[in-house]
Amino acid sequence: MRRKRSLMFAVTLLVLISGVLTEQVKRLRRLKNAKILGFDWKNCGGPDDPAVMKSLDLSPDPISIPGDLTASASGSTAVELLAPLRLNVTLEKEVAGLWVKVPCVEDLGSCHYPNACDLLDQLVPPGQDCPEPLHSYGLPCHCPFKAGSYLLPQSDFYLPDMDLPYWLTNGNYRLQGALGSQDQELGCLKVALSIHSD
Repeated sequence: MRRKRSLMFAVTLLVLISGVLTEQVKRLRRLKNAKILGFDWKNCGGPDDPAVMKSLDLSPDPISIPGDLTASASGSTAVELLAPLRLNVTLEKEVAGLWVKVPCVEDLGSCHYPNACDLLDQLVPPGQDCPEPLHSYGLPCHCPFKAGSYLLPQSDFYLPDMDLPYWLTNGNYRLQGALGSQDQELGCLKVALSIHSD
């Protein structure tokens, strides 16, 4: 039970980030023969942060888009995650050997979201079943998220073609998502990856 809840923090963060990336951008470019390489992650919060990711495994490497993806994850939260949950995202792209912060443009990039729960409700309307495989494993996709552990066993996904902003295609990226409530940081996750497409 504790693993399921912790995983939900990570899944929530990843769903929010991917939802914002794919849903709210107007100047898009279709990725062709895209590959995601070198996916890596780590917790970036303090030792007392209540929400932590314990494992996150994605394969194959590289990940093809469109293509199949296998994922498993686990994590935990020591406190219930209630609305409003603020999400601060910092996105950086490597340019000429330097990491450059990508500004927030049309809710994409290095942005502050005052309530991540609202974003989840936009992605999966309340009353609608959570998408697979969350539904099959009884993992929630709406606030509140109860304290405990969450676990996503190894699961297969299909990644469809994606549209991204023209400036968010080929390159090396670092993304940090910090989840908080009022004045308390609840958890932080850093992701690094490279995108290459035709």
